[in-house]
Amino acid sequence: MVYRPTANTEAKKADVRARIVKAAQALVAERGFMETQIAQVASAAGIANGTVYRYFPAKADLFAEVFRTASSHEVEVVSAVAQVAGSVHERLAGAVRVFVERALRSRRLAWSLIAEPVDPLVDEERLKLRQAYAEVFAGLLNEGMALGEIAPQPAKLAAACLVGALAEALVGPLAPGEETLDEAARATLTDELVAFSLRAVG
Repeated sequence: MVYRPTANTEAKKADVRARIVKAAQALVAERGFMETQIAQVASAAGIANGTVYRYFPAKADLFAEVFRTASSHEVEVVSAVAQVAGSVHERLAGAVRVFVERALRSRRLAWSLIAEPVDPLVDEERLKLRQAYAEVFAGLLNEGMALGEIAPQPAKLAAACLVGALAEALVGPLAPGEETLDEAARATLTDELVAFSLRAVG
């Protein structure tokens, strides 16, 4: 007889997979991709090492999934801010502000998403993350140009430049080993990056 998985079996498998990803994401947020080991993930998820490999054949596969999960949530947060009521300038400022504030609040995870050296499979997800952020900003720029709030410009290119500039500006403050910015310094940096972004798009 051919084995047919039941709904209950599939639900249990989905639960184990979710536990693995959740455990791995918590560890990456604490110590980064390079310092996170499969044995640590298995221990945190309450399963055997081999069970992790049944769901994710290689460490890179698991980390790519962790990156997708964490980055999609971050993009959703920025996108939600970009869609609130207000002028395009106000919403762009709000989107940049939440991007920077969340990065500075979760430094280790943000460093892992933005700049930590990773496997090529994970790096592919990083490119997708930047593209997703750029799409949010490009949508605002196109809306602003249609309303006459923003000077005519190639929205897709300008948005990509904006994402690249913000990520590069945060590399130093987020880097492991660097002194954590105090609240006043974080606020100043955030304000400066918001002001820069508004100047950049005219």
